[in-house]
Amino acid sequence: MPAVRLRGMKQEPIRPTDDEARTLARRLLAHMRHASLGSLDPETGAPLVTRIAVQIDGQGAPVALLSGLAAHSRALIADPRAGLLVTDEAASKGDAMTHARLSILVRAEQIATTPEIREAWLARDPKAKVYIDLPDFRFWRLVPQSGLLNGGFGRAFKLAPADMLQG
Repeated sequence: MPAVRLRGMKQEPIRPTDDEARTLARRLLAHMRHASLGSLDPETGAPLVTRIAVQIDGQGAPVALLSGLAAHSRALIADPRAGLLVTDEAASKGDAMTHARLSILVRAEQIATTPEIREAWLARDPKAKVYIDLPDFRFWRLVPQSGLLNGGFGRAFKLAPADMLQG
C-alpha cells in the first residue's frame, strides 16, 4: 500500500491490527440494529446503497431480514458480493467523522428461517413481528470476507473475518 503524505511526512495510514481493534469491531457488530448495505444493481451494475435492519448470529456474523420485493434483495440474488457499513449507533454528538465505523466486504447467502432464528430476531426487534412472517421476507447471512475499521481519527485497521467474528 502506498504511503500517504501528511504535512511533508511519510506515514502509513493503516495500523497493525490489535486486540483493541478486534474488540471495537465486534462491539460495533454486536450493538448494530441498522446498517448501510451496498449492492450492485443487476440492470446497470451501478452501486445501490440502502439502509437495512441487521443483527448478528451466534458466531458474530451479520444477519439481515430482507423483503424479496426490495431492490437490494434482487441485487443480492444476482450477485452476492456486497458491502456493509456499520456505525457506532451510540455516538450521536460531535463530529461524525471521529466516530467509529466498520466497512465490511461480505458475501450474502439466504438462510432458512428456523424457529430459533425467528425468536432471536424478535427478541431484539419485537416490532418486526408485523412483517417477519410475510411470505416475501427472508433471512440473509452477510458473511464477512474482509473489513476496514476506522476507530476515529488516525486509527484505521484492516481486518480479516476472524478479527470481526466472535471466537
